[in-house]
Amino acid sequence: MSGFLELVKLNKTYETKKGPAVIVEDFDLEIQKGEFICLIGHSGCGKSTVLSMVAGLSDATDGNIVLDAQEITGPGPDRGVVFQAPCLLPWLTAYDNVRLGVDRVYPHGTVEQRDQIVRYYLARVGLSDALDKRPDELSGGMRQRVGLARAFALSPKMLLLDEPFGMLDSLTRYELQDALVELWGRDQKTALMVTHDVDEALFLADRVVMMTNGPRARVGDVLEVDFPRPRYRQAVLEHPDYYRFREHLIGFLASEDLRHQLVA
Repeated sequence: MSGFLELVKLNKTYETKKGPAVIVEDFDLEIQKGEFICLIGHSGCGKSTVLSMVAGLSDATDGNIVLDAQEITGPGPDRGVVFQAPCLLPWLTAYDNVRLGVDRVYPHGTVEQRDQIVRYYLARVGLSDALDKRPDELSGGMRQRVGLARAFALSPKMLLLDEPFGMLDSLTRYELQDALVELWGRDQKTALMVTHDVDEALFLADRVVMMTNGPRARVGDVLEVDFPRPRYRQAVLEHPDYYRFREHLIGFLASEDLRHQLVA
């Protein structure tokens, strides 16, 4: 393997009263620098488990995770993580929630430089007028915008997104997908995103990695999504391959669902 991110024979097992529960087994994936990868599969198949191991928040039972030629042994600022819930500190403003991370990552930057970074990314996600608002004064979509701004402001080597729009209504989800595409398009950070939404995966990803149903989940199929970039929603929907790609993803998920029922 020679990718920017390499997941090699990754395994995750939990001990239970009934014995070992193998969640992920022999999971192999190589991601090139600048790629946007969406990881899709049925609920409970281990998508978030894989992301958590890459984030360093959960140890792999076996296998290796290598980012930019360095093995991952724990969490670090080289990975910006956006969860389904934005995880903001409730007593801090939107500005201060982003500034907290910026101060840690840029300790030698001037006060003015760090201020500019915070304001720039909050402006990019449309929150220039909400810098001084605390999380309880922001809508769910606005809080998630703060989370996106915080992740990008840290200038990580890689972005990890765990169903960041899953709790939002459709209109807000589309708006934030557009914001993510715009932010990502500026410097094309390597990104791994967990989603259960086929249309979201097709709009965002360069490749969609499909996971088999658990237990013992692994990579079941990979779809190359060669829509031109920069991407615009209407152009993607009108692309001649869109519905063929969509049918491929839905067909895989349906076949995994049927296989799971037969095994059960």
